[in-house]
Amino acid sequence: MTSPPEDPPPLFSEDDRDTAVRRVQDAYAEGHISHEEMDERLHRVLTARTHSDLAPALAALPEENAGTTSTIAAAGGRIKRRGAWRVPRTLKVASAFGRVHLDLSQAVIEHPVVDIELQLGTGRARITVPRDAIVDLDGLHTAWKDTLYTPRRRFRPVGPRIRISGTMGFGRLKIRHTRR
Repeated sequence: MTSPPEDPPPLFSEDDRDTAVRRVQDAYAEGHISHEEMDERLHRVLTARTHSDLAPALAALPEENAGTTSTIAAAGGRIKRRGAWRVPRTLKVASAFGRVHLDLSQAVIEHPVVDIELQLGTGRARITVPRDAIVDLDGLHTAWKDTLYTPRRRFRPVGPRIRISGTMGFGRLKIRHTRR
C-alpha cells in the first residue's frame, strides 16, 4: 500500500517577502540584531521559497508593528479627506447616506500596504490615489453599480499598494490615479 502524495509546501507572495525584509531591517535599525546577522537573515529571506524556509530568518525577531487603524463614520453628509493628511495602515470608512471623497495624492503614506475598508449605503465614493500606486479591489463587493477604475498602463509600480475591501450598497465607487 502506498501513501498518498504529500501536498507541496505553500509558496508565499512577494508581499510576504517584502514584509519579512522590512522586519529584518527594522530589527537591525532598532539594535536587536548585528549587521552580520542582518545580512545573513536577508539572504535567507531573499532565497526562501516557502513559509517554512522563511521561518528561521524571522525567528526571535520582535513582532511587526501592525500600524494604526482609524475609523471615519457618518450617517449622512460628506466624508472628505484631502491635502497633507497621514494615512493609517488600515482606514475604515462607514457612511449610510453621504458621499465619501478620499484624496491620497498629497497624503503622507508611511506603509507599503494600506487597507481601506468601505461600508457604504446609498452614497457614492471617490478615491484619488498616487500616480505610482497599485490598487487592489479583490475584497470589494458592490450590490448595485460597478466600480469605475482603469488601472494605469505603461508605468512601473513602485508606490504603495492600496487594498480596497468592504461593501457598497447603491452608490458607485470611482477610483483614479493623480496626474501629477
